[in-house]
Amino acid sequence: MSFIVGIGGTLRPGSSSEQALAISLRAAADSGAQTAVLSGRALDFPFYDPGVTERSEKAAAFLAALRKADGVIISSPGYHGAMSGLIKNALDYIEDLAGDPRVYLSDVPVGCIGVAYGNQAAVAALSSLRSTVHALRGFPTPYGAAVVAGPGVFTESGCADPGTVSSLELVGQQVLALCRNQPSSAATTTRKEADR
Repeated sequence: MSFIVGIGGTLRPGSSSEQALAISLRAAADSGAQTAVLSGRALDFPFYDPGVTERSEKAAAFLAALRKADGVIISSPGYHGAMSGLIKNALDYIEDLAGDPRVYLSDVPVGCIGVAYGNQAAVAALSSLRSTVHALRGFPTPYGAAVVAGPGVFTESGCADPGTVSSLELVGQQVLALCRNQPSSAATTTRKEADR
């Protein structure tokens, strides 16, 4: 069974980006994946410092989940033309996987979701996520969701826009489909980083 880890949200519980992540993960789970979510306070790590080797309990749990992941879904709010600092800081911790048998996110399908109150900010967040995933050797799914969370799109009872739900479900479904098409050796990739 494919294991997909969801990363995202903000420090505000129930944020639009966290709700978007939940919809995408649910679509993967409904299609047969095992899922785990690390959002909001679970991503509240100290600033990444390459000179510090000790890891907080939350950071260690994050890295352990990624080491087991067959696929990943990342959902970030759009903050000033990019992903949020919370999400970027969490992704910086993936440097700890540089020496693993599977370097960083090598060969891992990654669904990317950018959520903001305007088109430009949503697309910018999505683009920054996709660029970072490439740098971490993961491969973004063909479809990435840029979600405009205008008034009434996300409510306390969920997402009220069928088009938005459909796009978020597609991200989760594509991650799972790519996990299933991966050769079993993908999790033991031994390529070392050529540009270090």
